[in-house]
Amino acid sequence: MNAATALAQNPVSERTTRASIKGPQAGKALRIGAGFAASAFRERAFAGAMDPLVMVDHYRMSEPTFGAHPHAGLSAVSVLFEDSEGAFHNRDSLGNDFDLMPGDLYWLKAGAGAVHDEAPRPGARIHGLQVFVNLPARMKQDAPDSLRIRAQDMPLLETDGHRVRVVLGHSNGIAGQASPALPMTILDGQMTAGSTFAHDLQPGENAWVYAIAGEIELTLAGKRVRLHSGESVAIDASAGAATHAITLTNAAASSAHFALFAAAPVTEAFVQKGPFVMSDEAEIAQVEAAYAAGKLGRLP
Repeated sequence: MNAATALAQNPVSERTTRASIKGPQAGKALRIGAGFAASAFRERAFAGAMDPLVMVDHYRMSEPTFGAHPHAGLSAVSVLFEDSEGAFHNRDSLGNDFDLMPGDLYWLKAGAGAVHDEAPRPGARIHGLQVFVNLPARMKQDAPDSLRIRAQDMPLLETDGHRVRVVLGHSNGIAGQASPALPMTILDGQMTAGSTFAHDLQPGENAWVYAIAGEIELTLAGKRVRLHSGESVAIDASAGAATHAITLTNAAASSAHFALFAAAPVTEAFVQKGPFVMSDEAEIAQVEAAYAAGKLGRLP
């Protein structure tokens, strides 16, 4: 019996067990000015498996870099790691004006358009992830919305071998807060040498896993991939109806640090131009014109 015959006779079994791993991929170095250095990951490097993530920058920032800038058609998400030092000043045209502190999350669902600015306070050194999350076409014209989660309000999954912050969503029966856009889980985890952590990828979800520090062995559906520091993989399991366990093992003698994102993909074509992610070029032109006319709002 060949593979095609087996699929024809038992199509549900094949679909429910299918999961593929794209990568590992190392980030590309990105520097802007004297105060921003990042390792940059883009969705095109993962053959669609990073969806709904459009891009992730793992960055360190010590000086104001971007200034006030617009967003539309996406969610701009900031995840600060706990080893950040000092305050990260956040302002946007929704009226928000506050400092993010080490370990905090800020989710800006830009929708039809918003103006945003984040900058370290003097002397601060910010370490985190800046993430663009696609919005489906039906949400690209939504009114902007936002969510701020303080580090102390994030649940912990903690054992002798690992300490995992449920930054957003849920894992291992523990629920954090929900995004103001589509559901997503974000985990920020630390593992001691030789320890293991597992997360169940829910039916219909993709995942992106990043080794921030250390060496991590990822196991999924019998497949194993070694992630060295600075490498990531995307997992496409969205076509199936099964739950897939992602098992992470610290494969080195030192501690390891990882991030895991999981969500259902949008599976729609899009066009990205800088801070805009729209369905087509015409929508890009429309939002550029709206921004030039001052229709995306002002900072407080």
